[in-house]
Amino acid sequence: MSRSINPELDLTISRLIRAPRSLVWNAWTDPSSFEQWWIPEPARCKVTEMELRPGGAFVTQISENGGDFQPHLSGCFLAVEDGERIVFTNALVGGWRPAEQPFMTAIITLQDHPDGTDYAAHVMHKSNADRNMHEEMGFYDGWGTVIGQLAKLVERRVQ
Repeated sequence: MSRSINPELDLTISRLIRAPRSLVWNAWTDPSSFEQWWIPEPARCKVTEMELRPGGAFVTQISENGGDFQPHLSGCFLAVEDGERIVFTNALVGGWRPAEQPFMTAIITLQDHPDGTDYAAHVMHKSNADRNMHEEMGFYDGWGTVIGQLAKLVERRVQ
């Protein structure tokens, strides 16, 4: 399903990952694998909730510089289409409850490619100010880094 991108509100990033789509999907949906790539190193990630169903909670924590784990993402899955697409938002938390500070909705799509998997993230914001703030916070560096970490994790499994 193609989505129209609104450059005033959206940020997108994509990458070819040289591994089968099933491996990429498993790295996204298995909490212990997900923790290995979701946050730029050397920070660490802990998944506290990952209910892979519409309305399911999606909660991660971050530890920077070896410190205590702190809140990172508290969101809700909107759609989970096995092997193909994950949609999540921090506008809602588990059980469809409204979040205090909604910021973004992300659509992650995986498509077969002759050399592996086309991985794409389409991140939508409620305002141009939020979109620009996310870009200035380092969207391309941060999301690019974690997609690179995901690629490294799954490409290693192919060899």
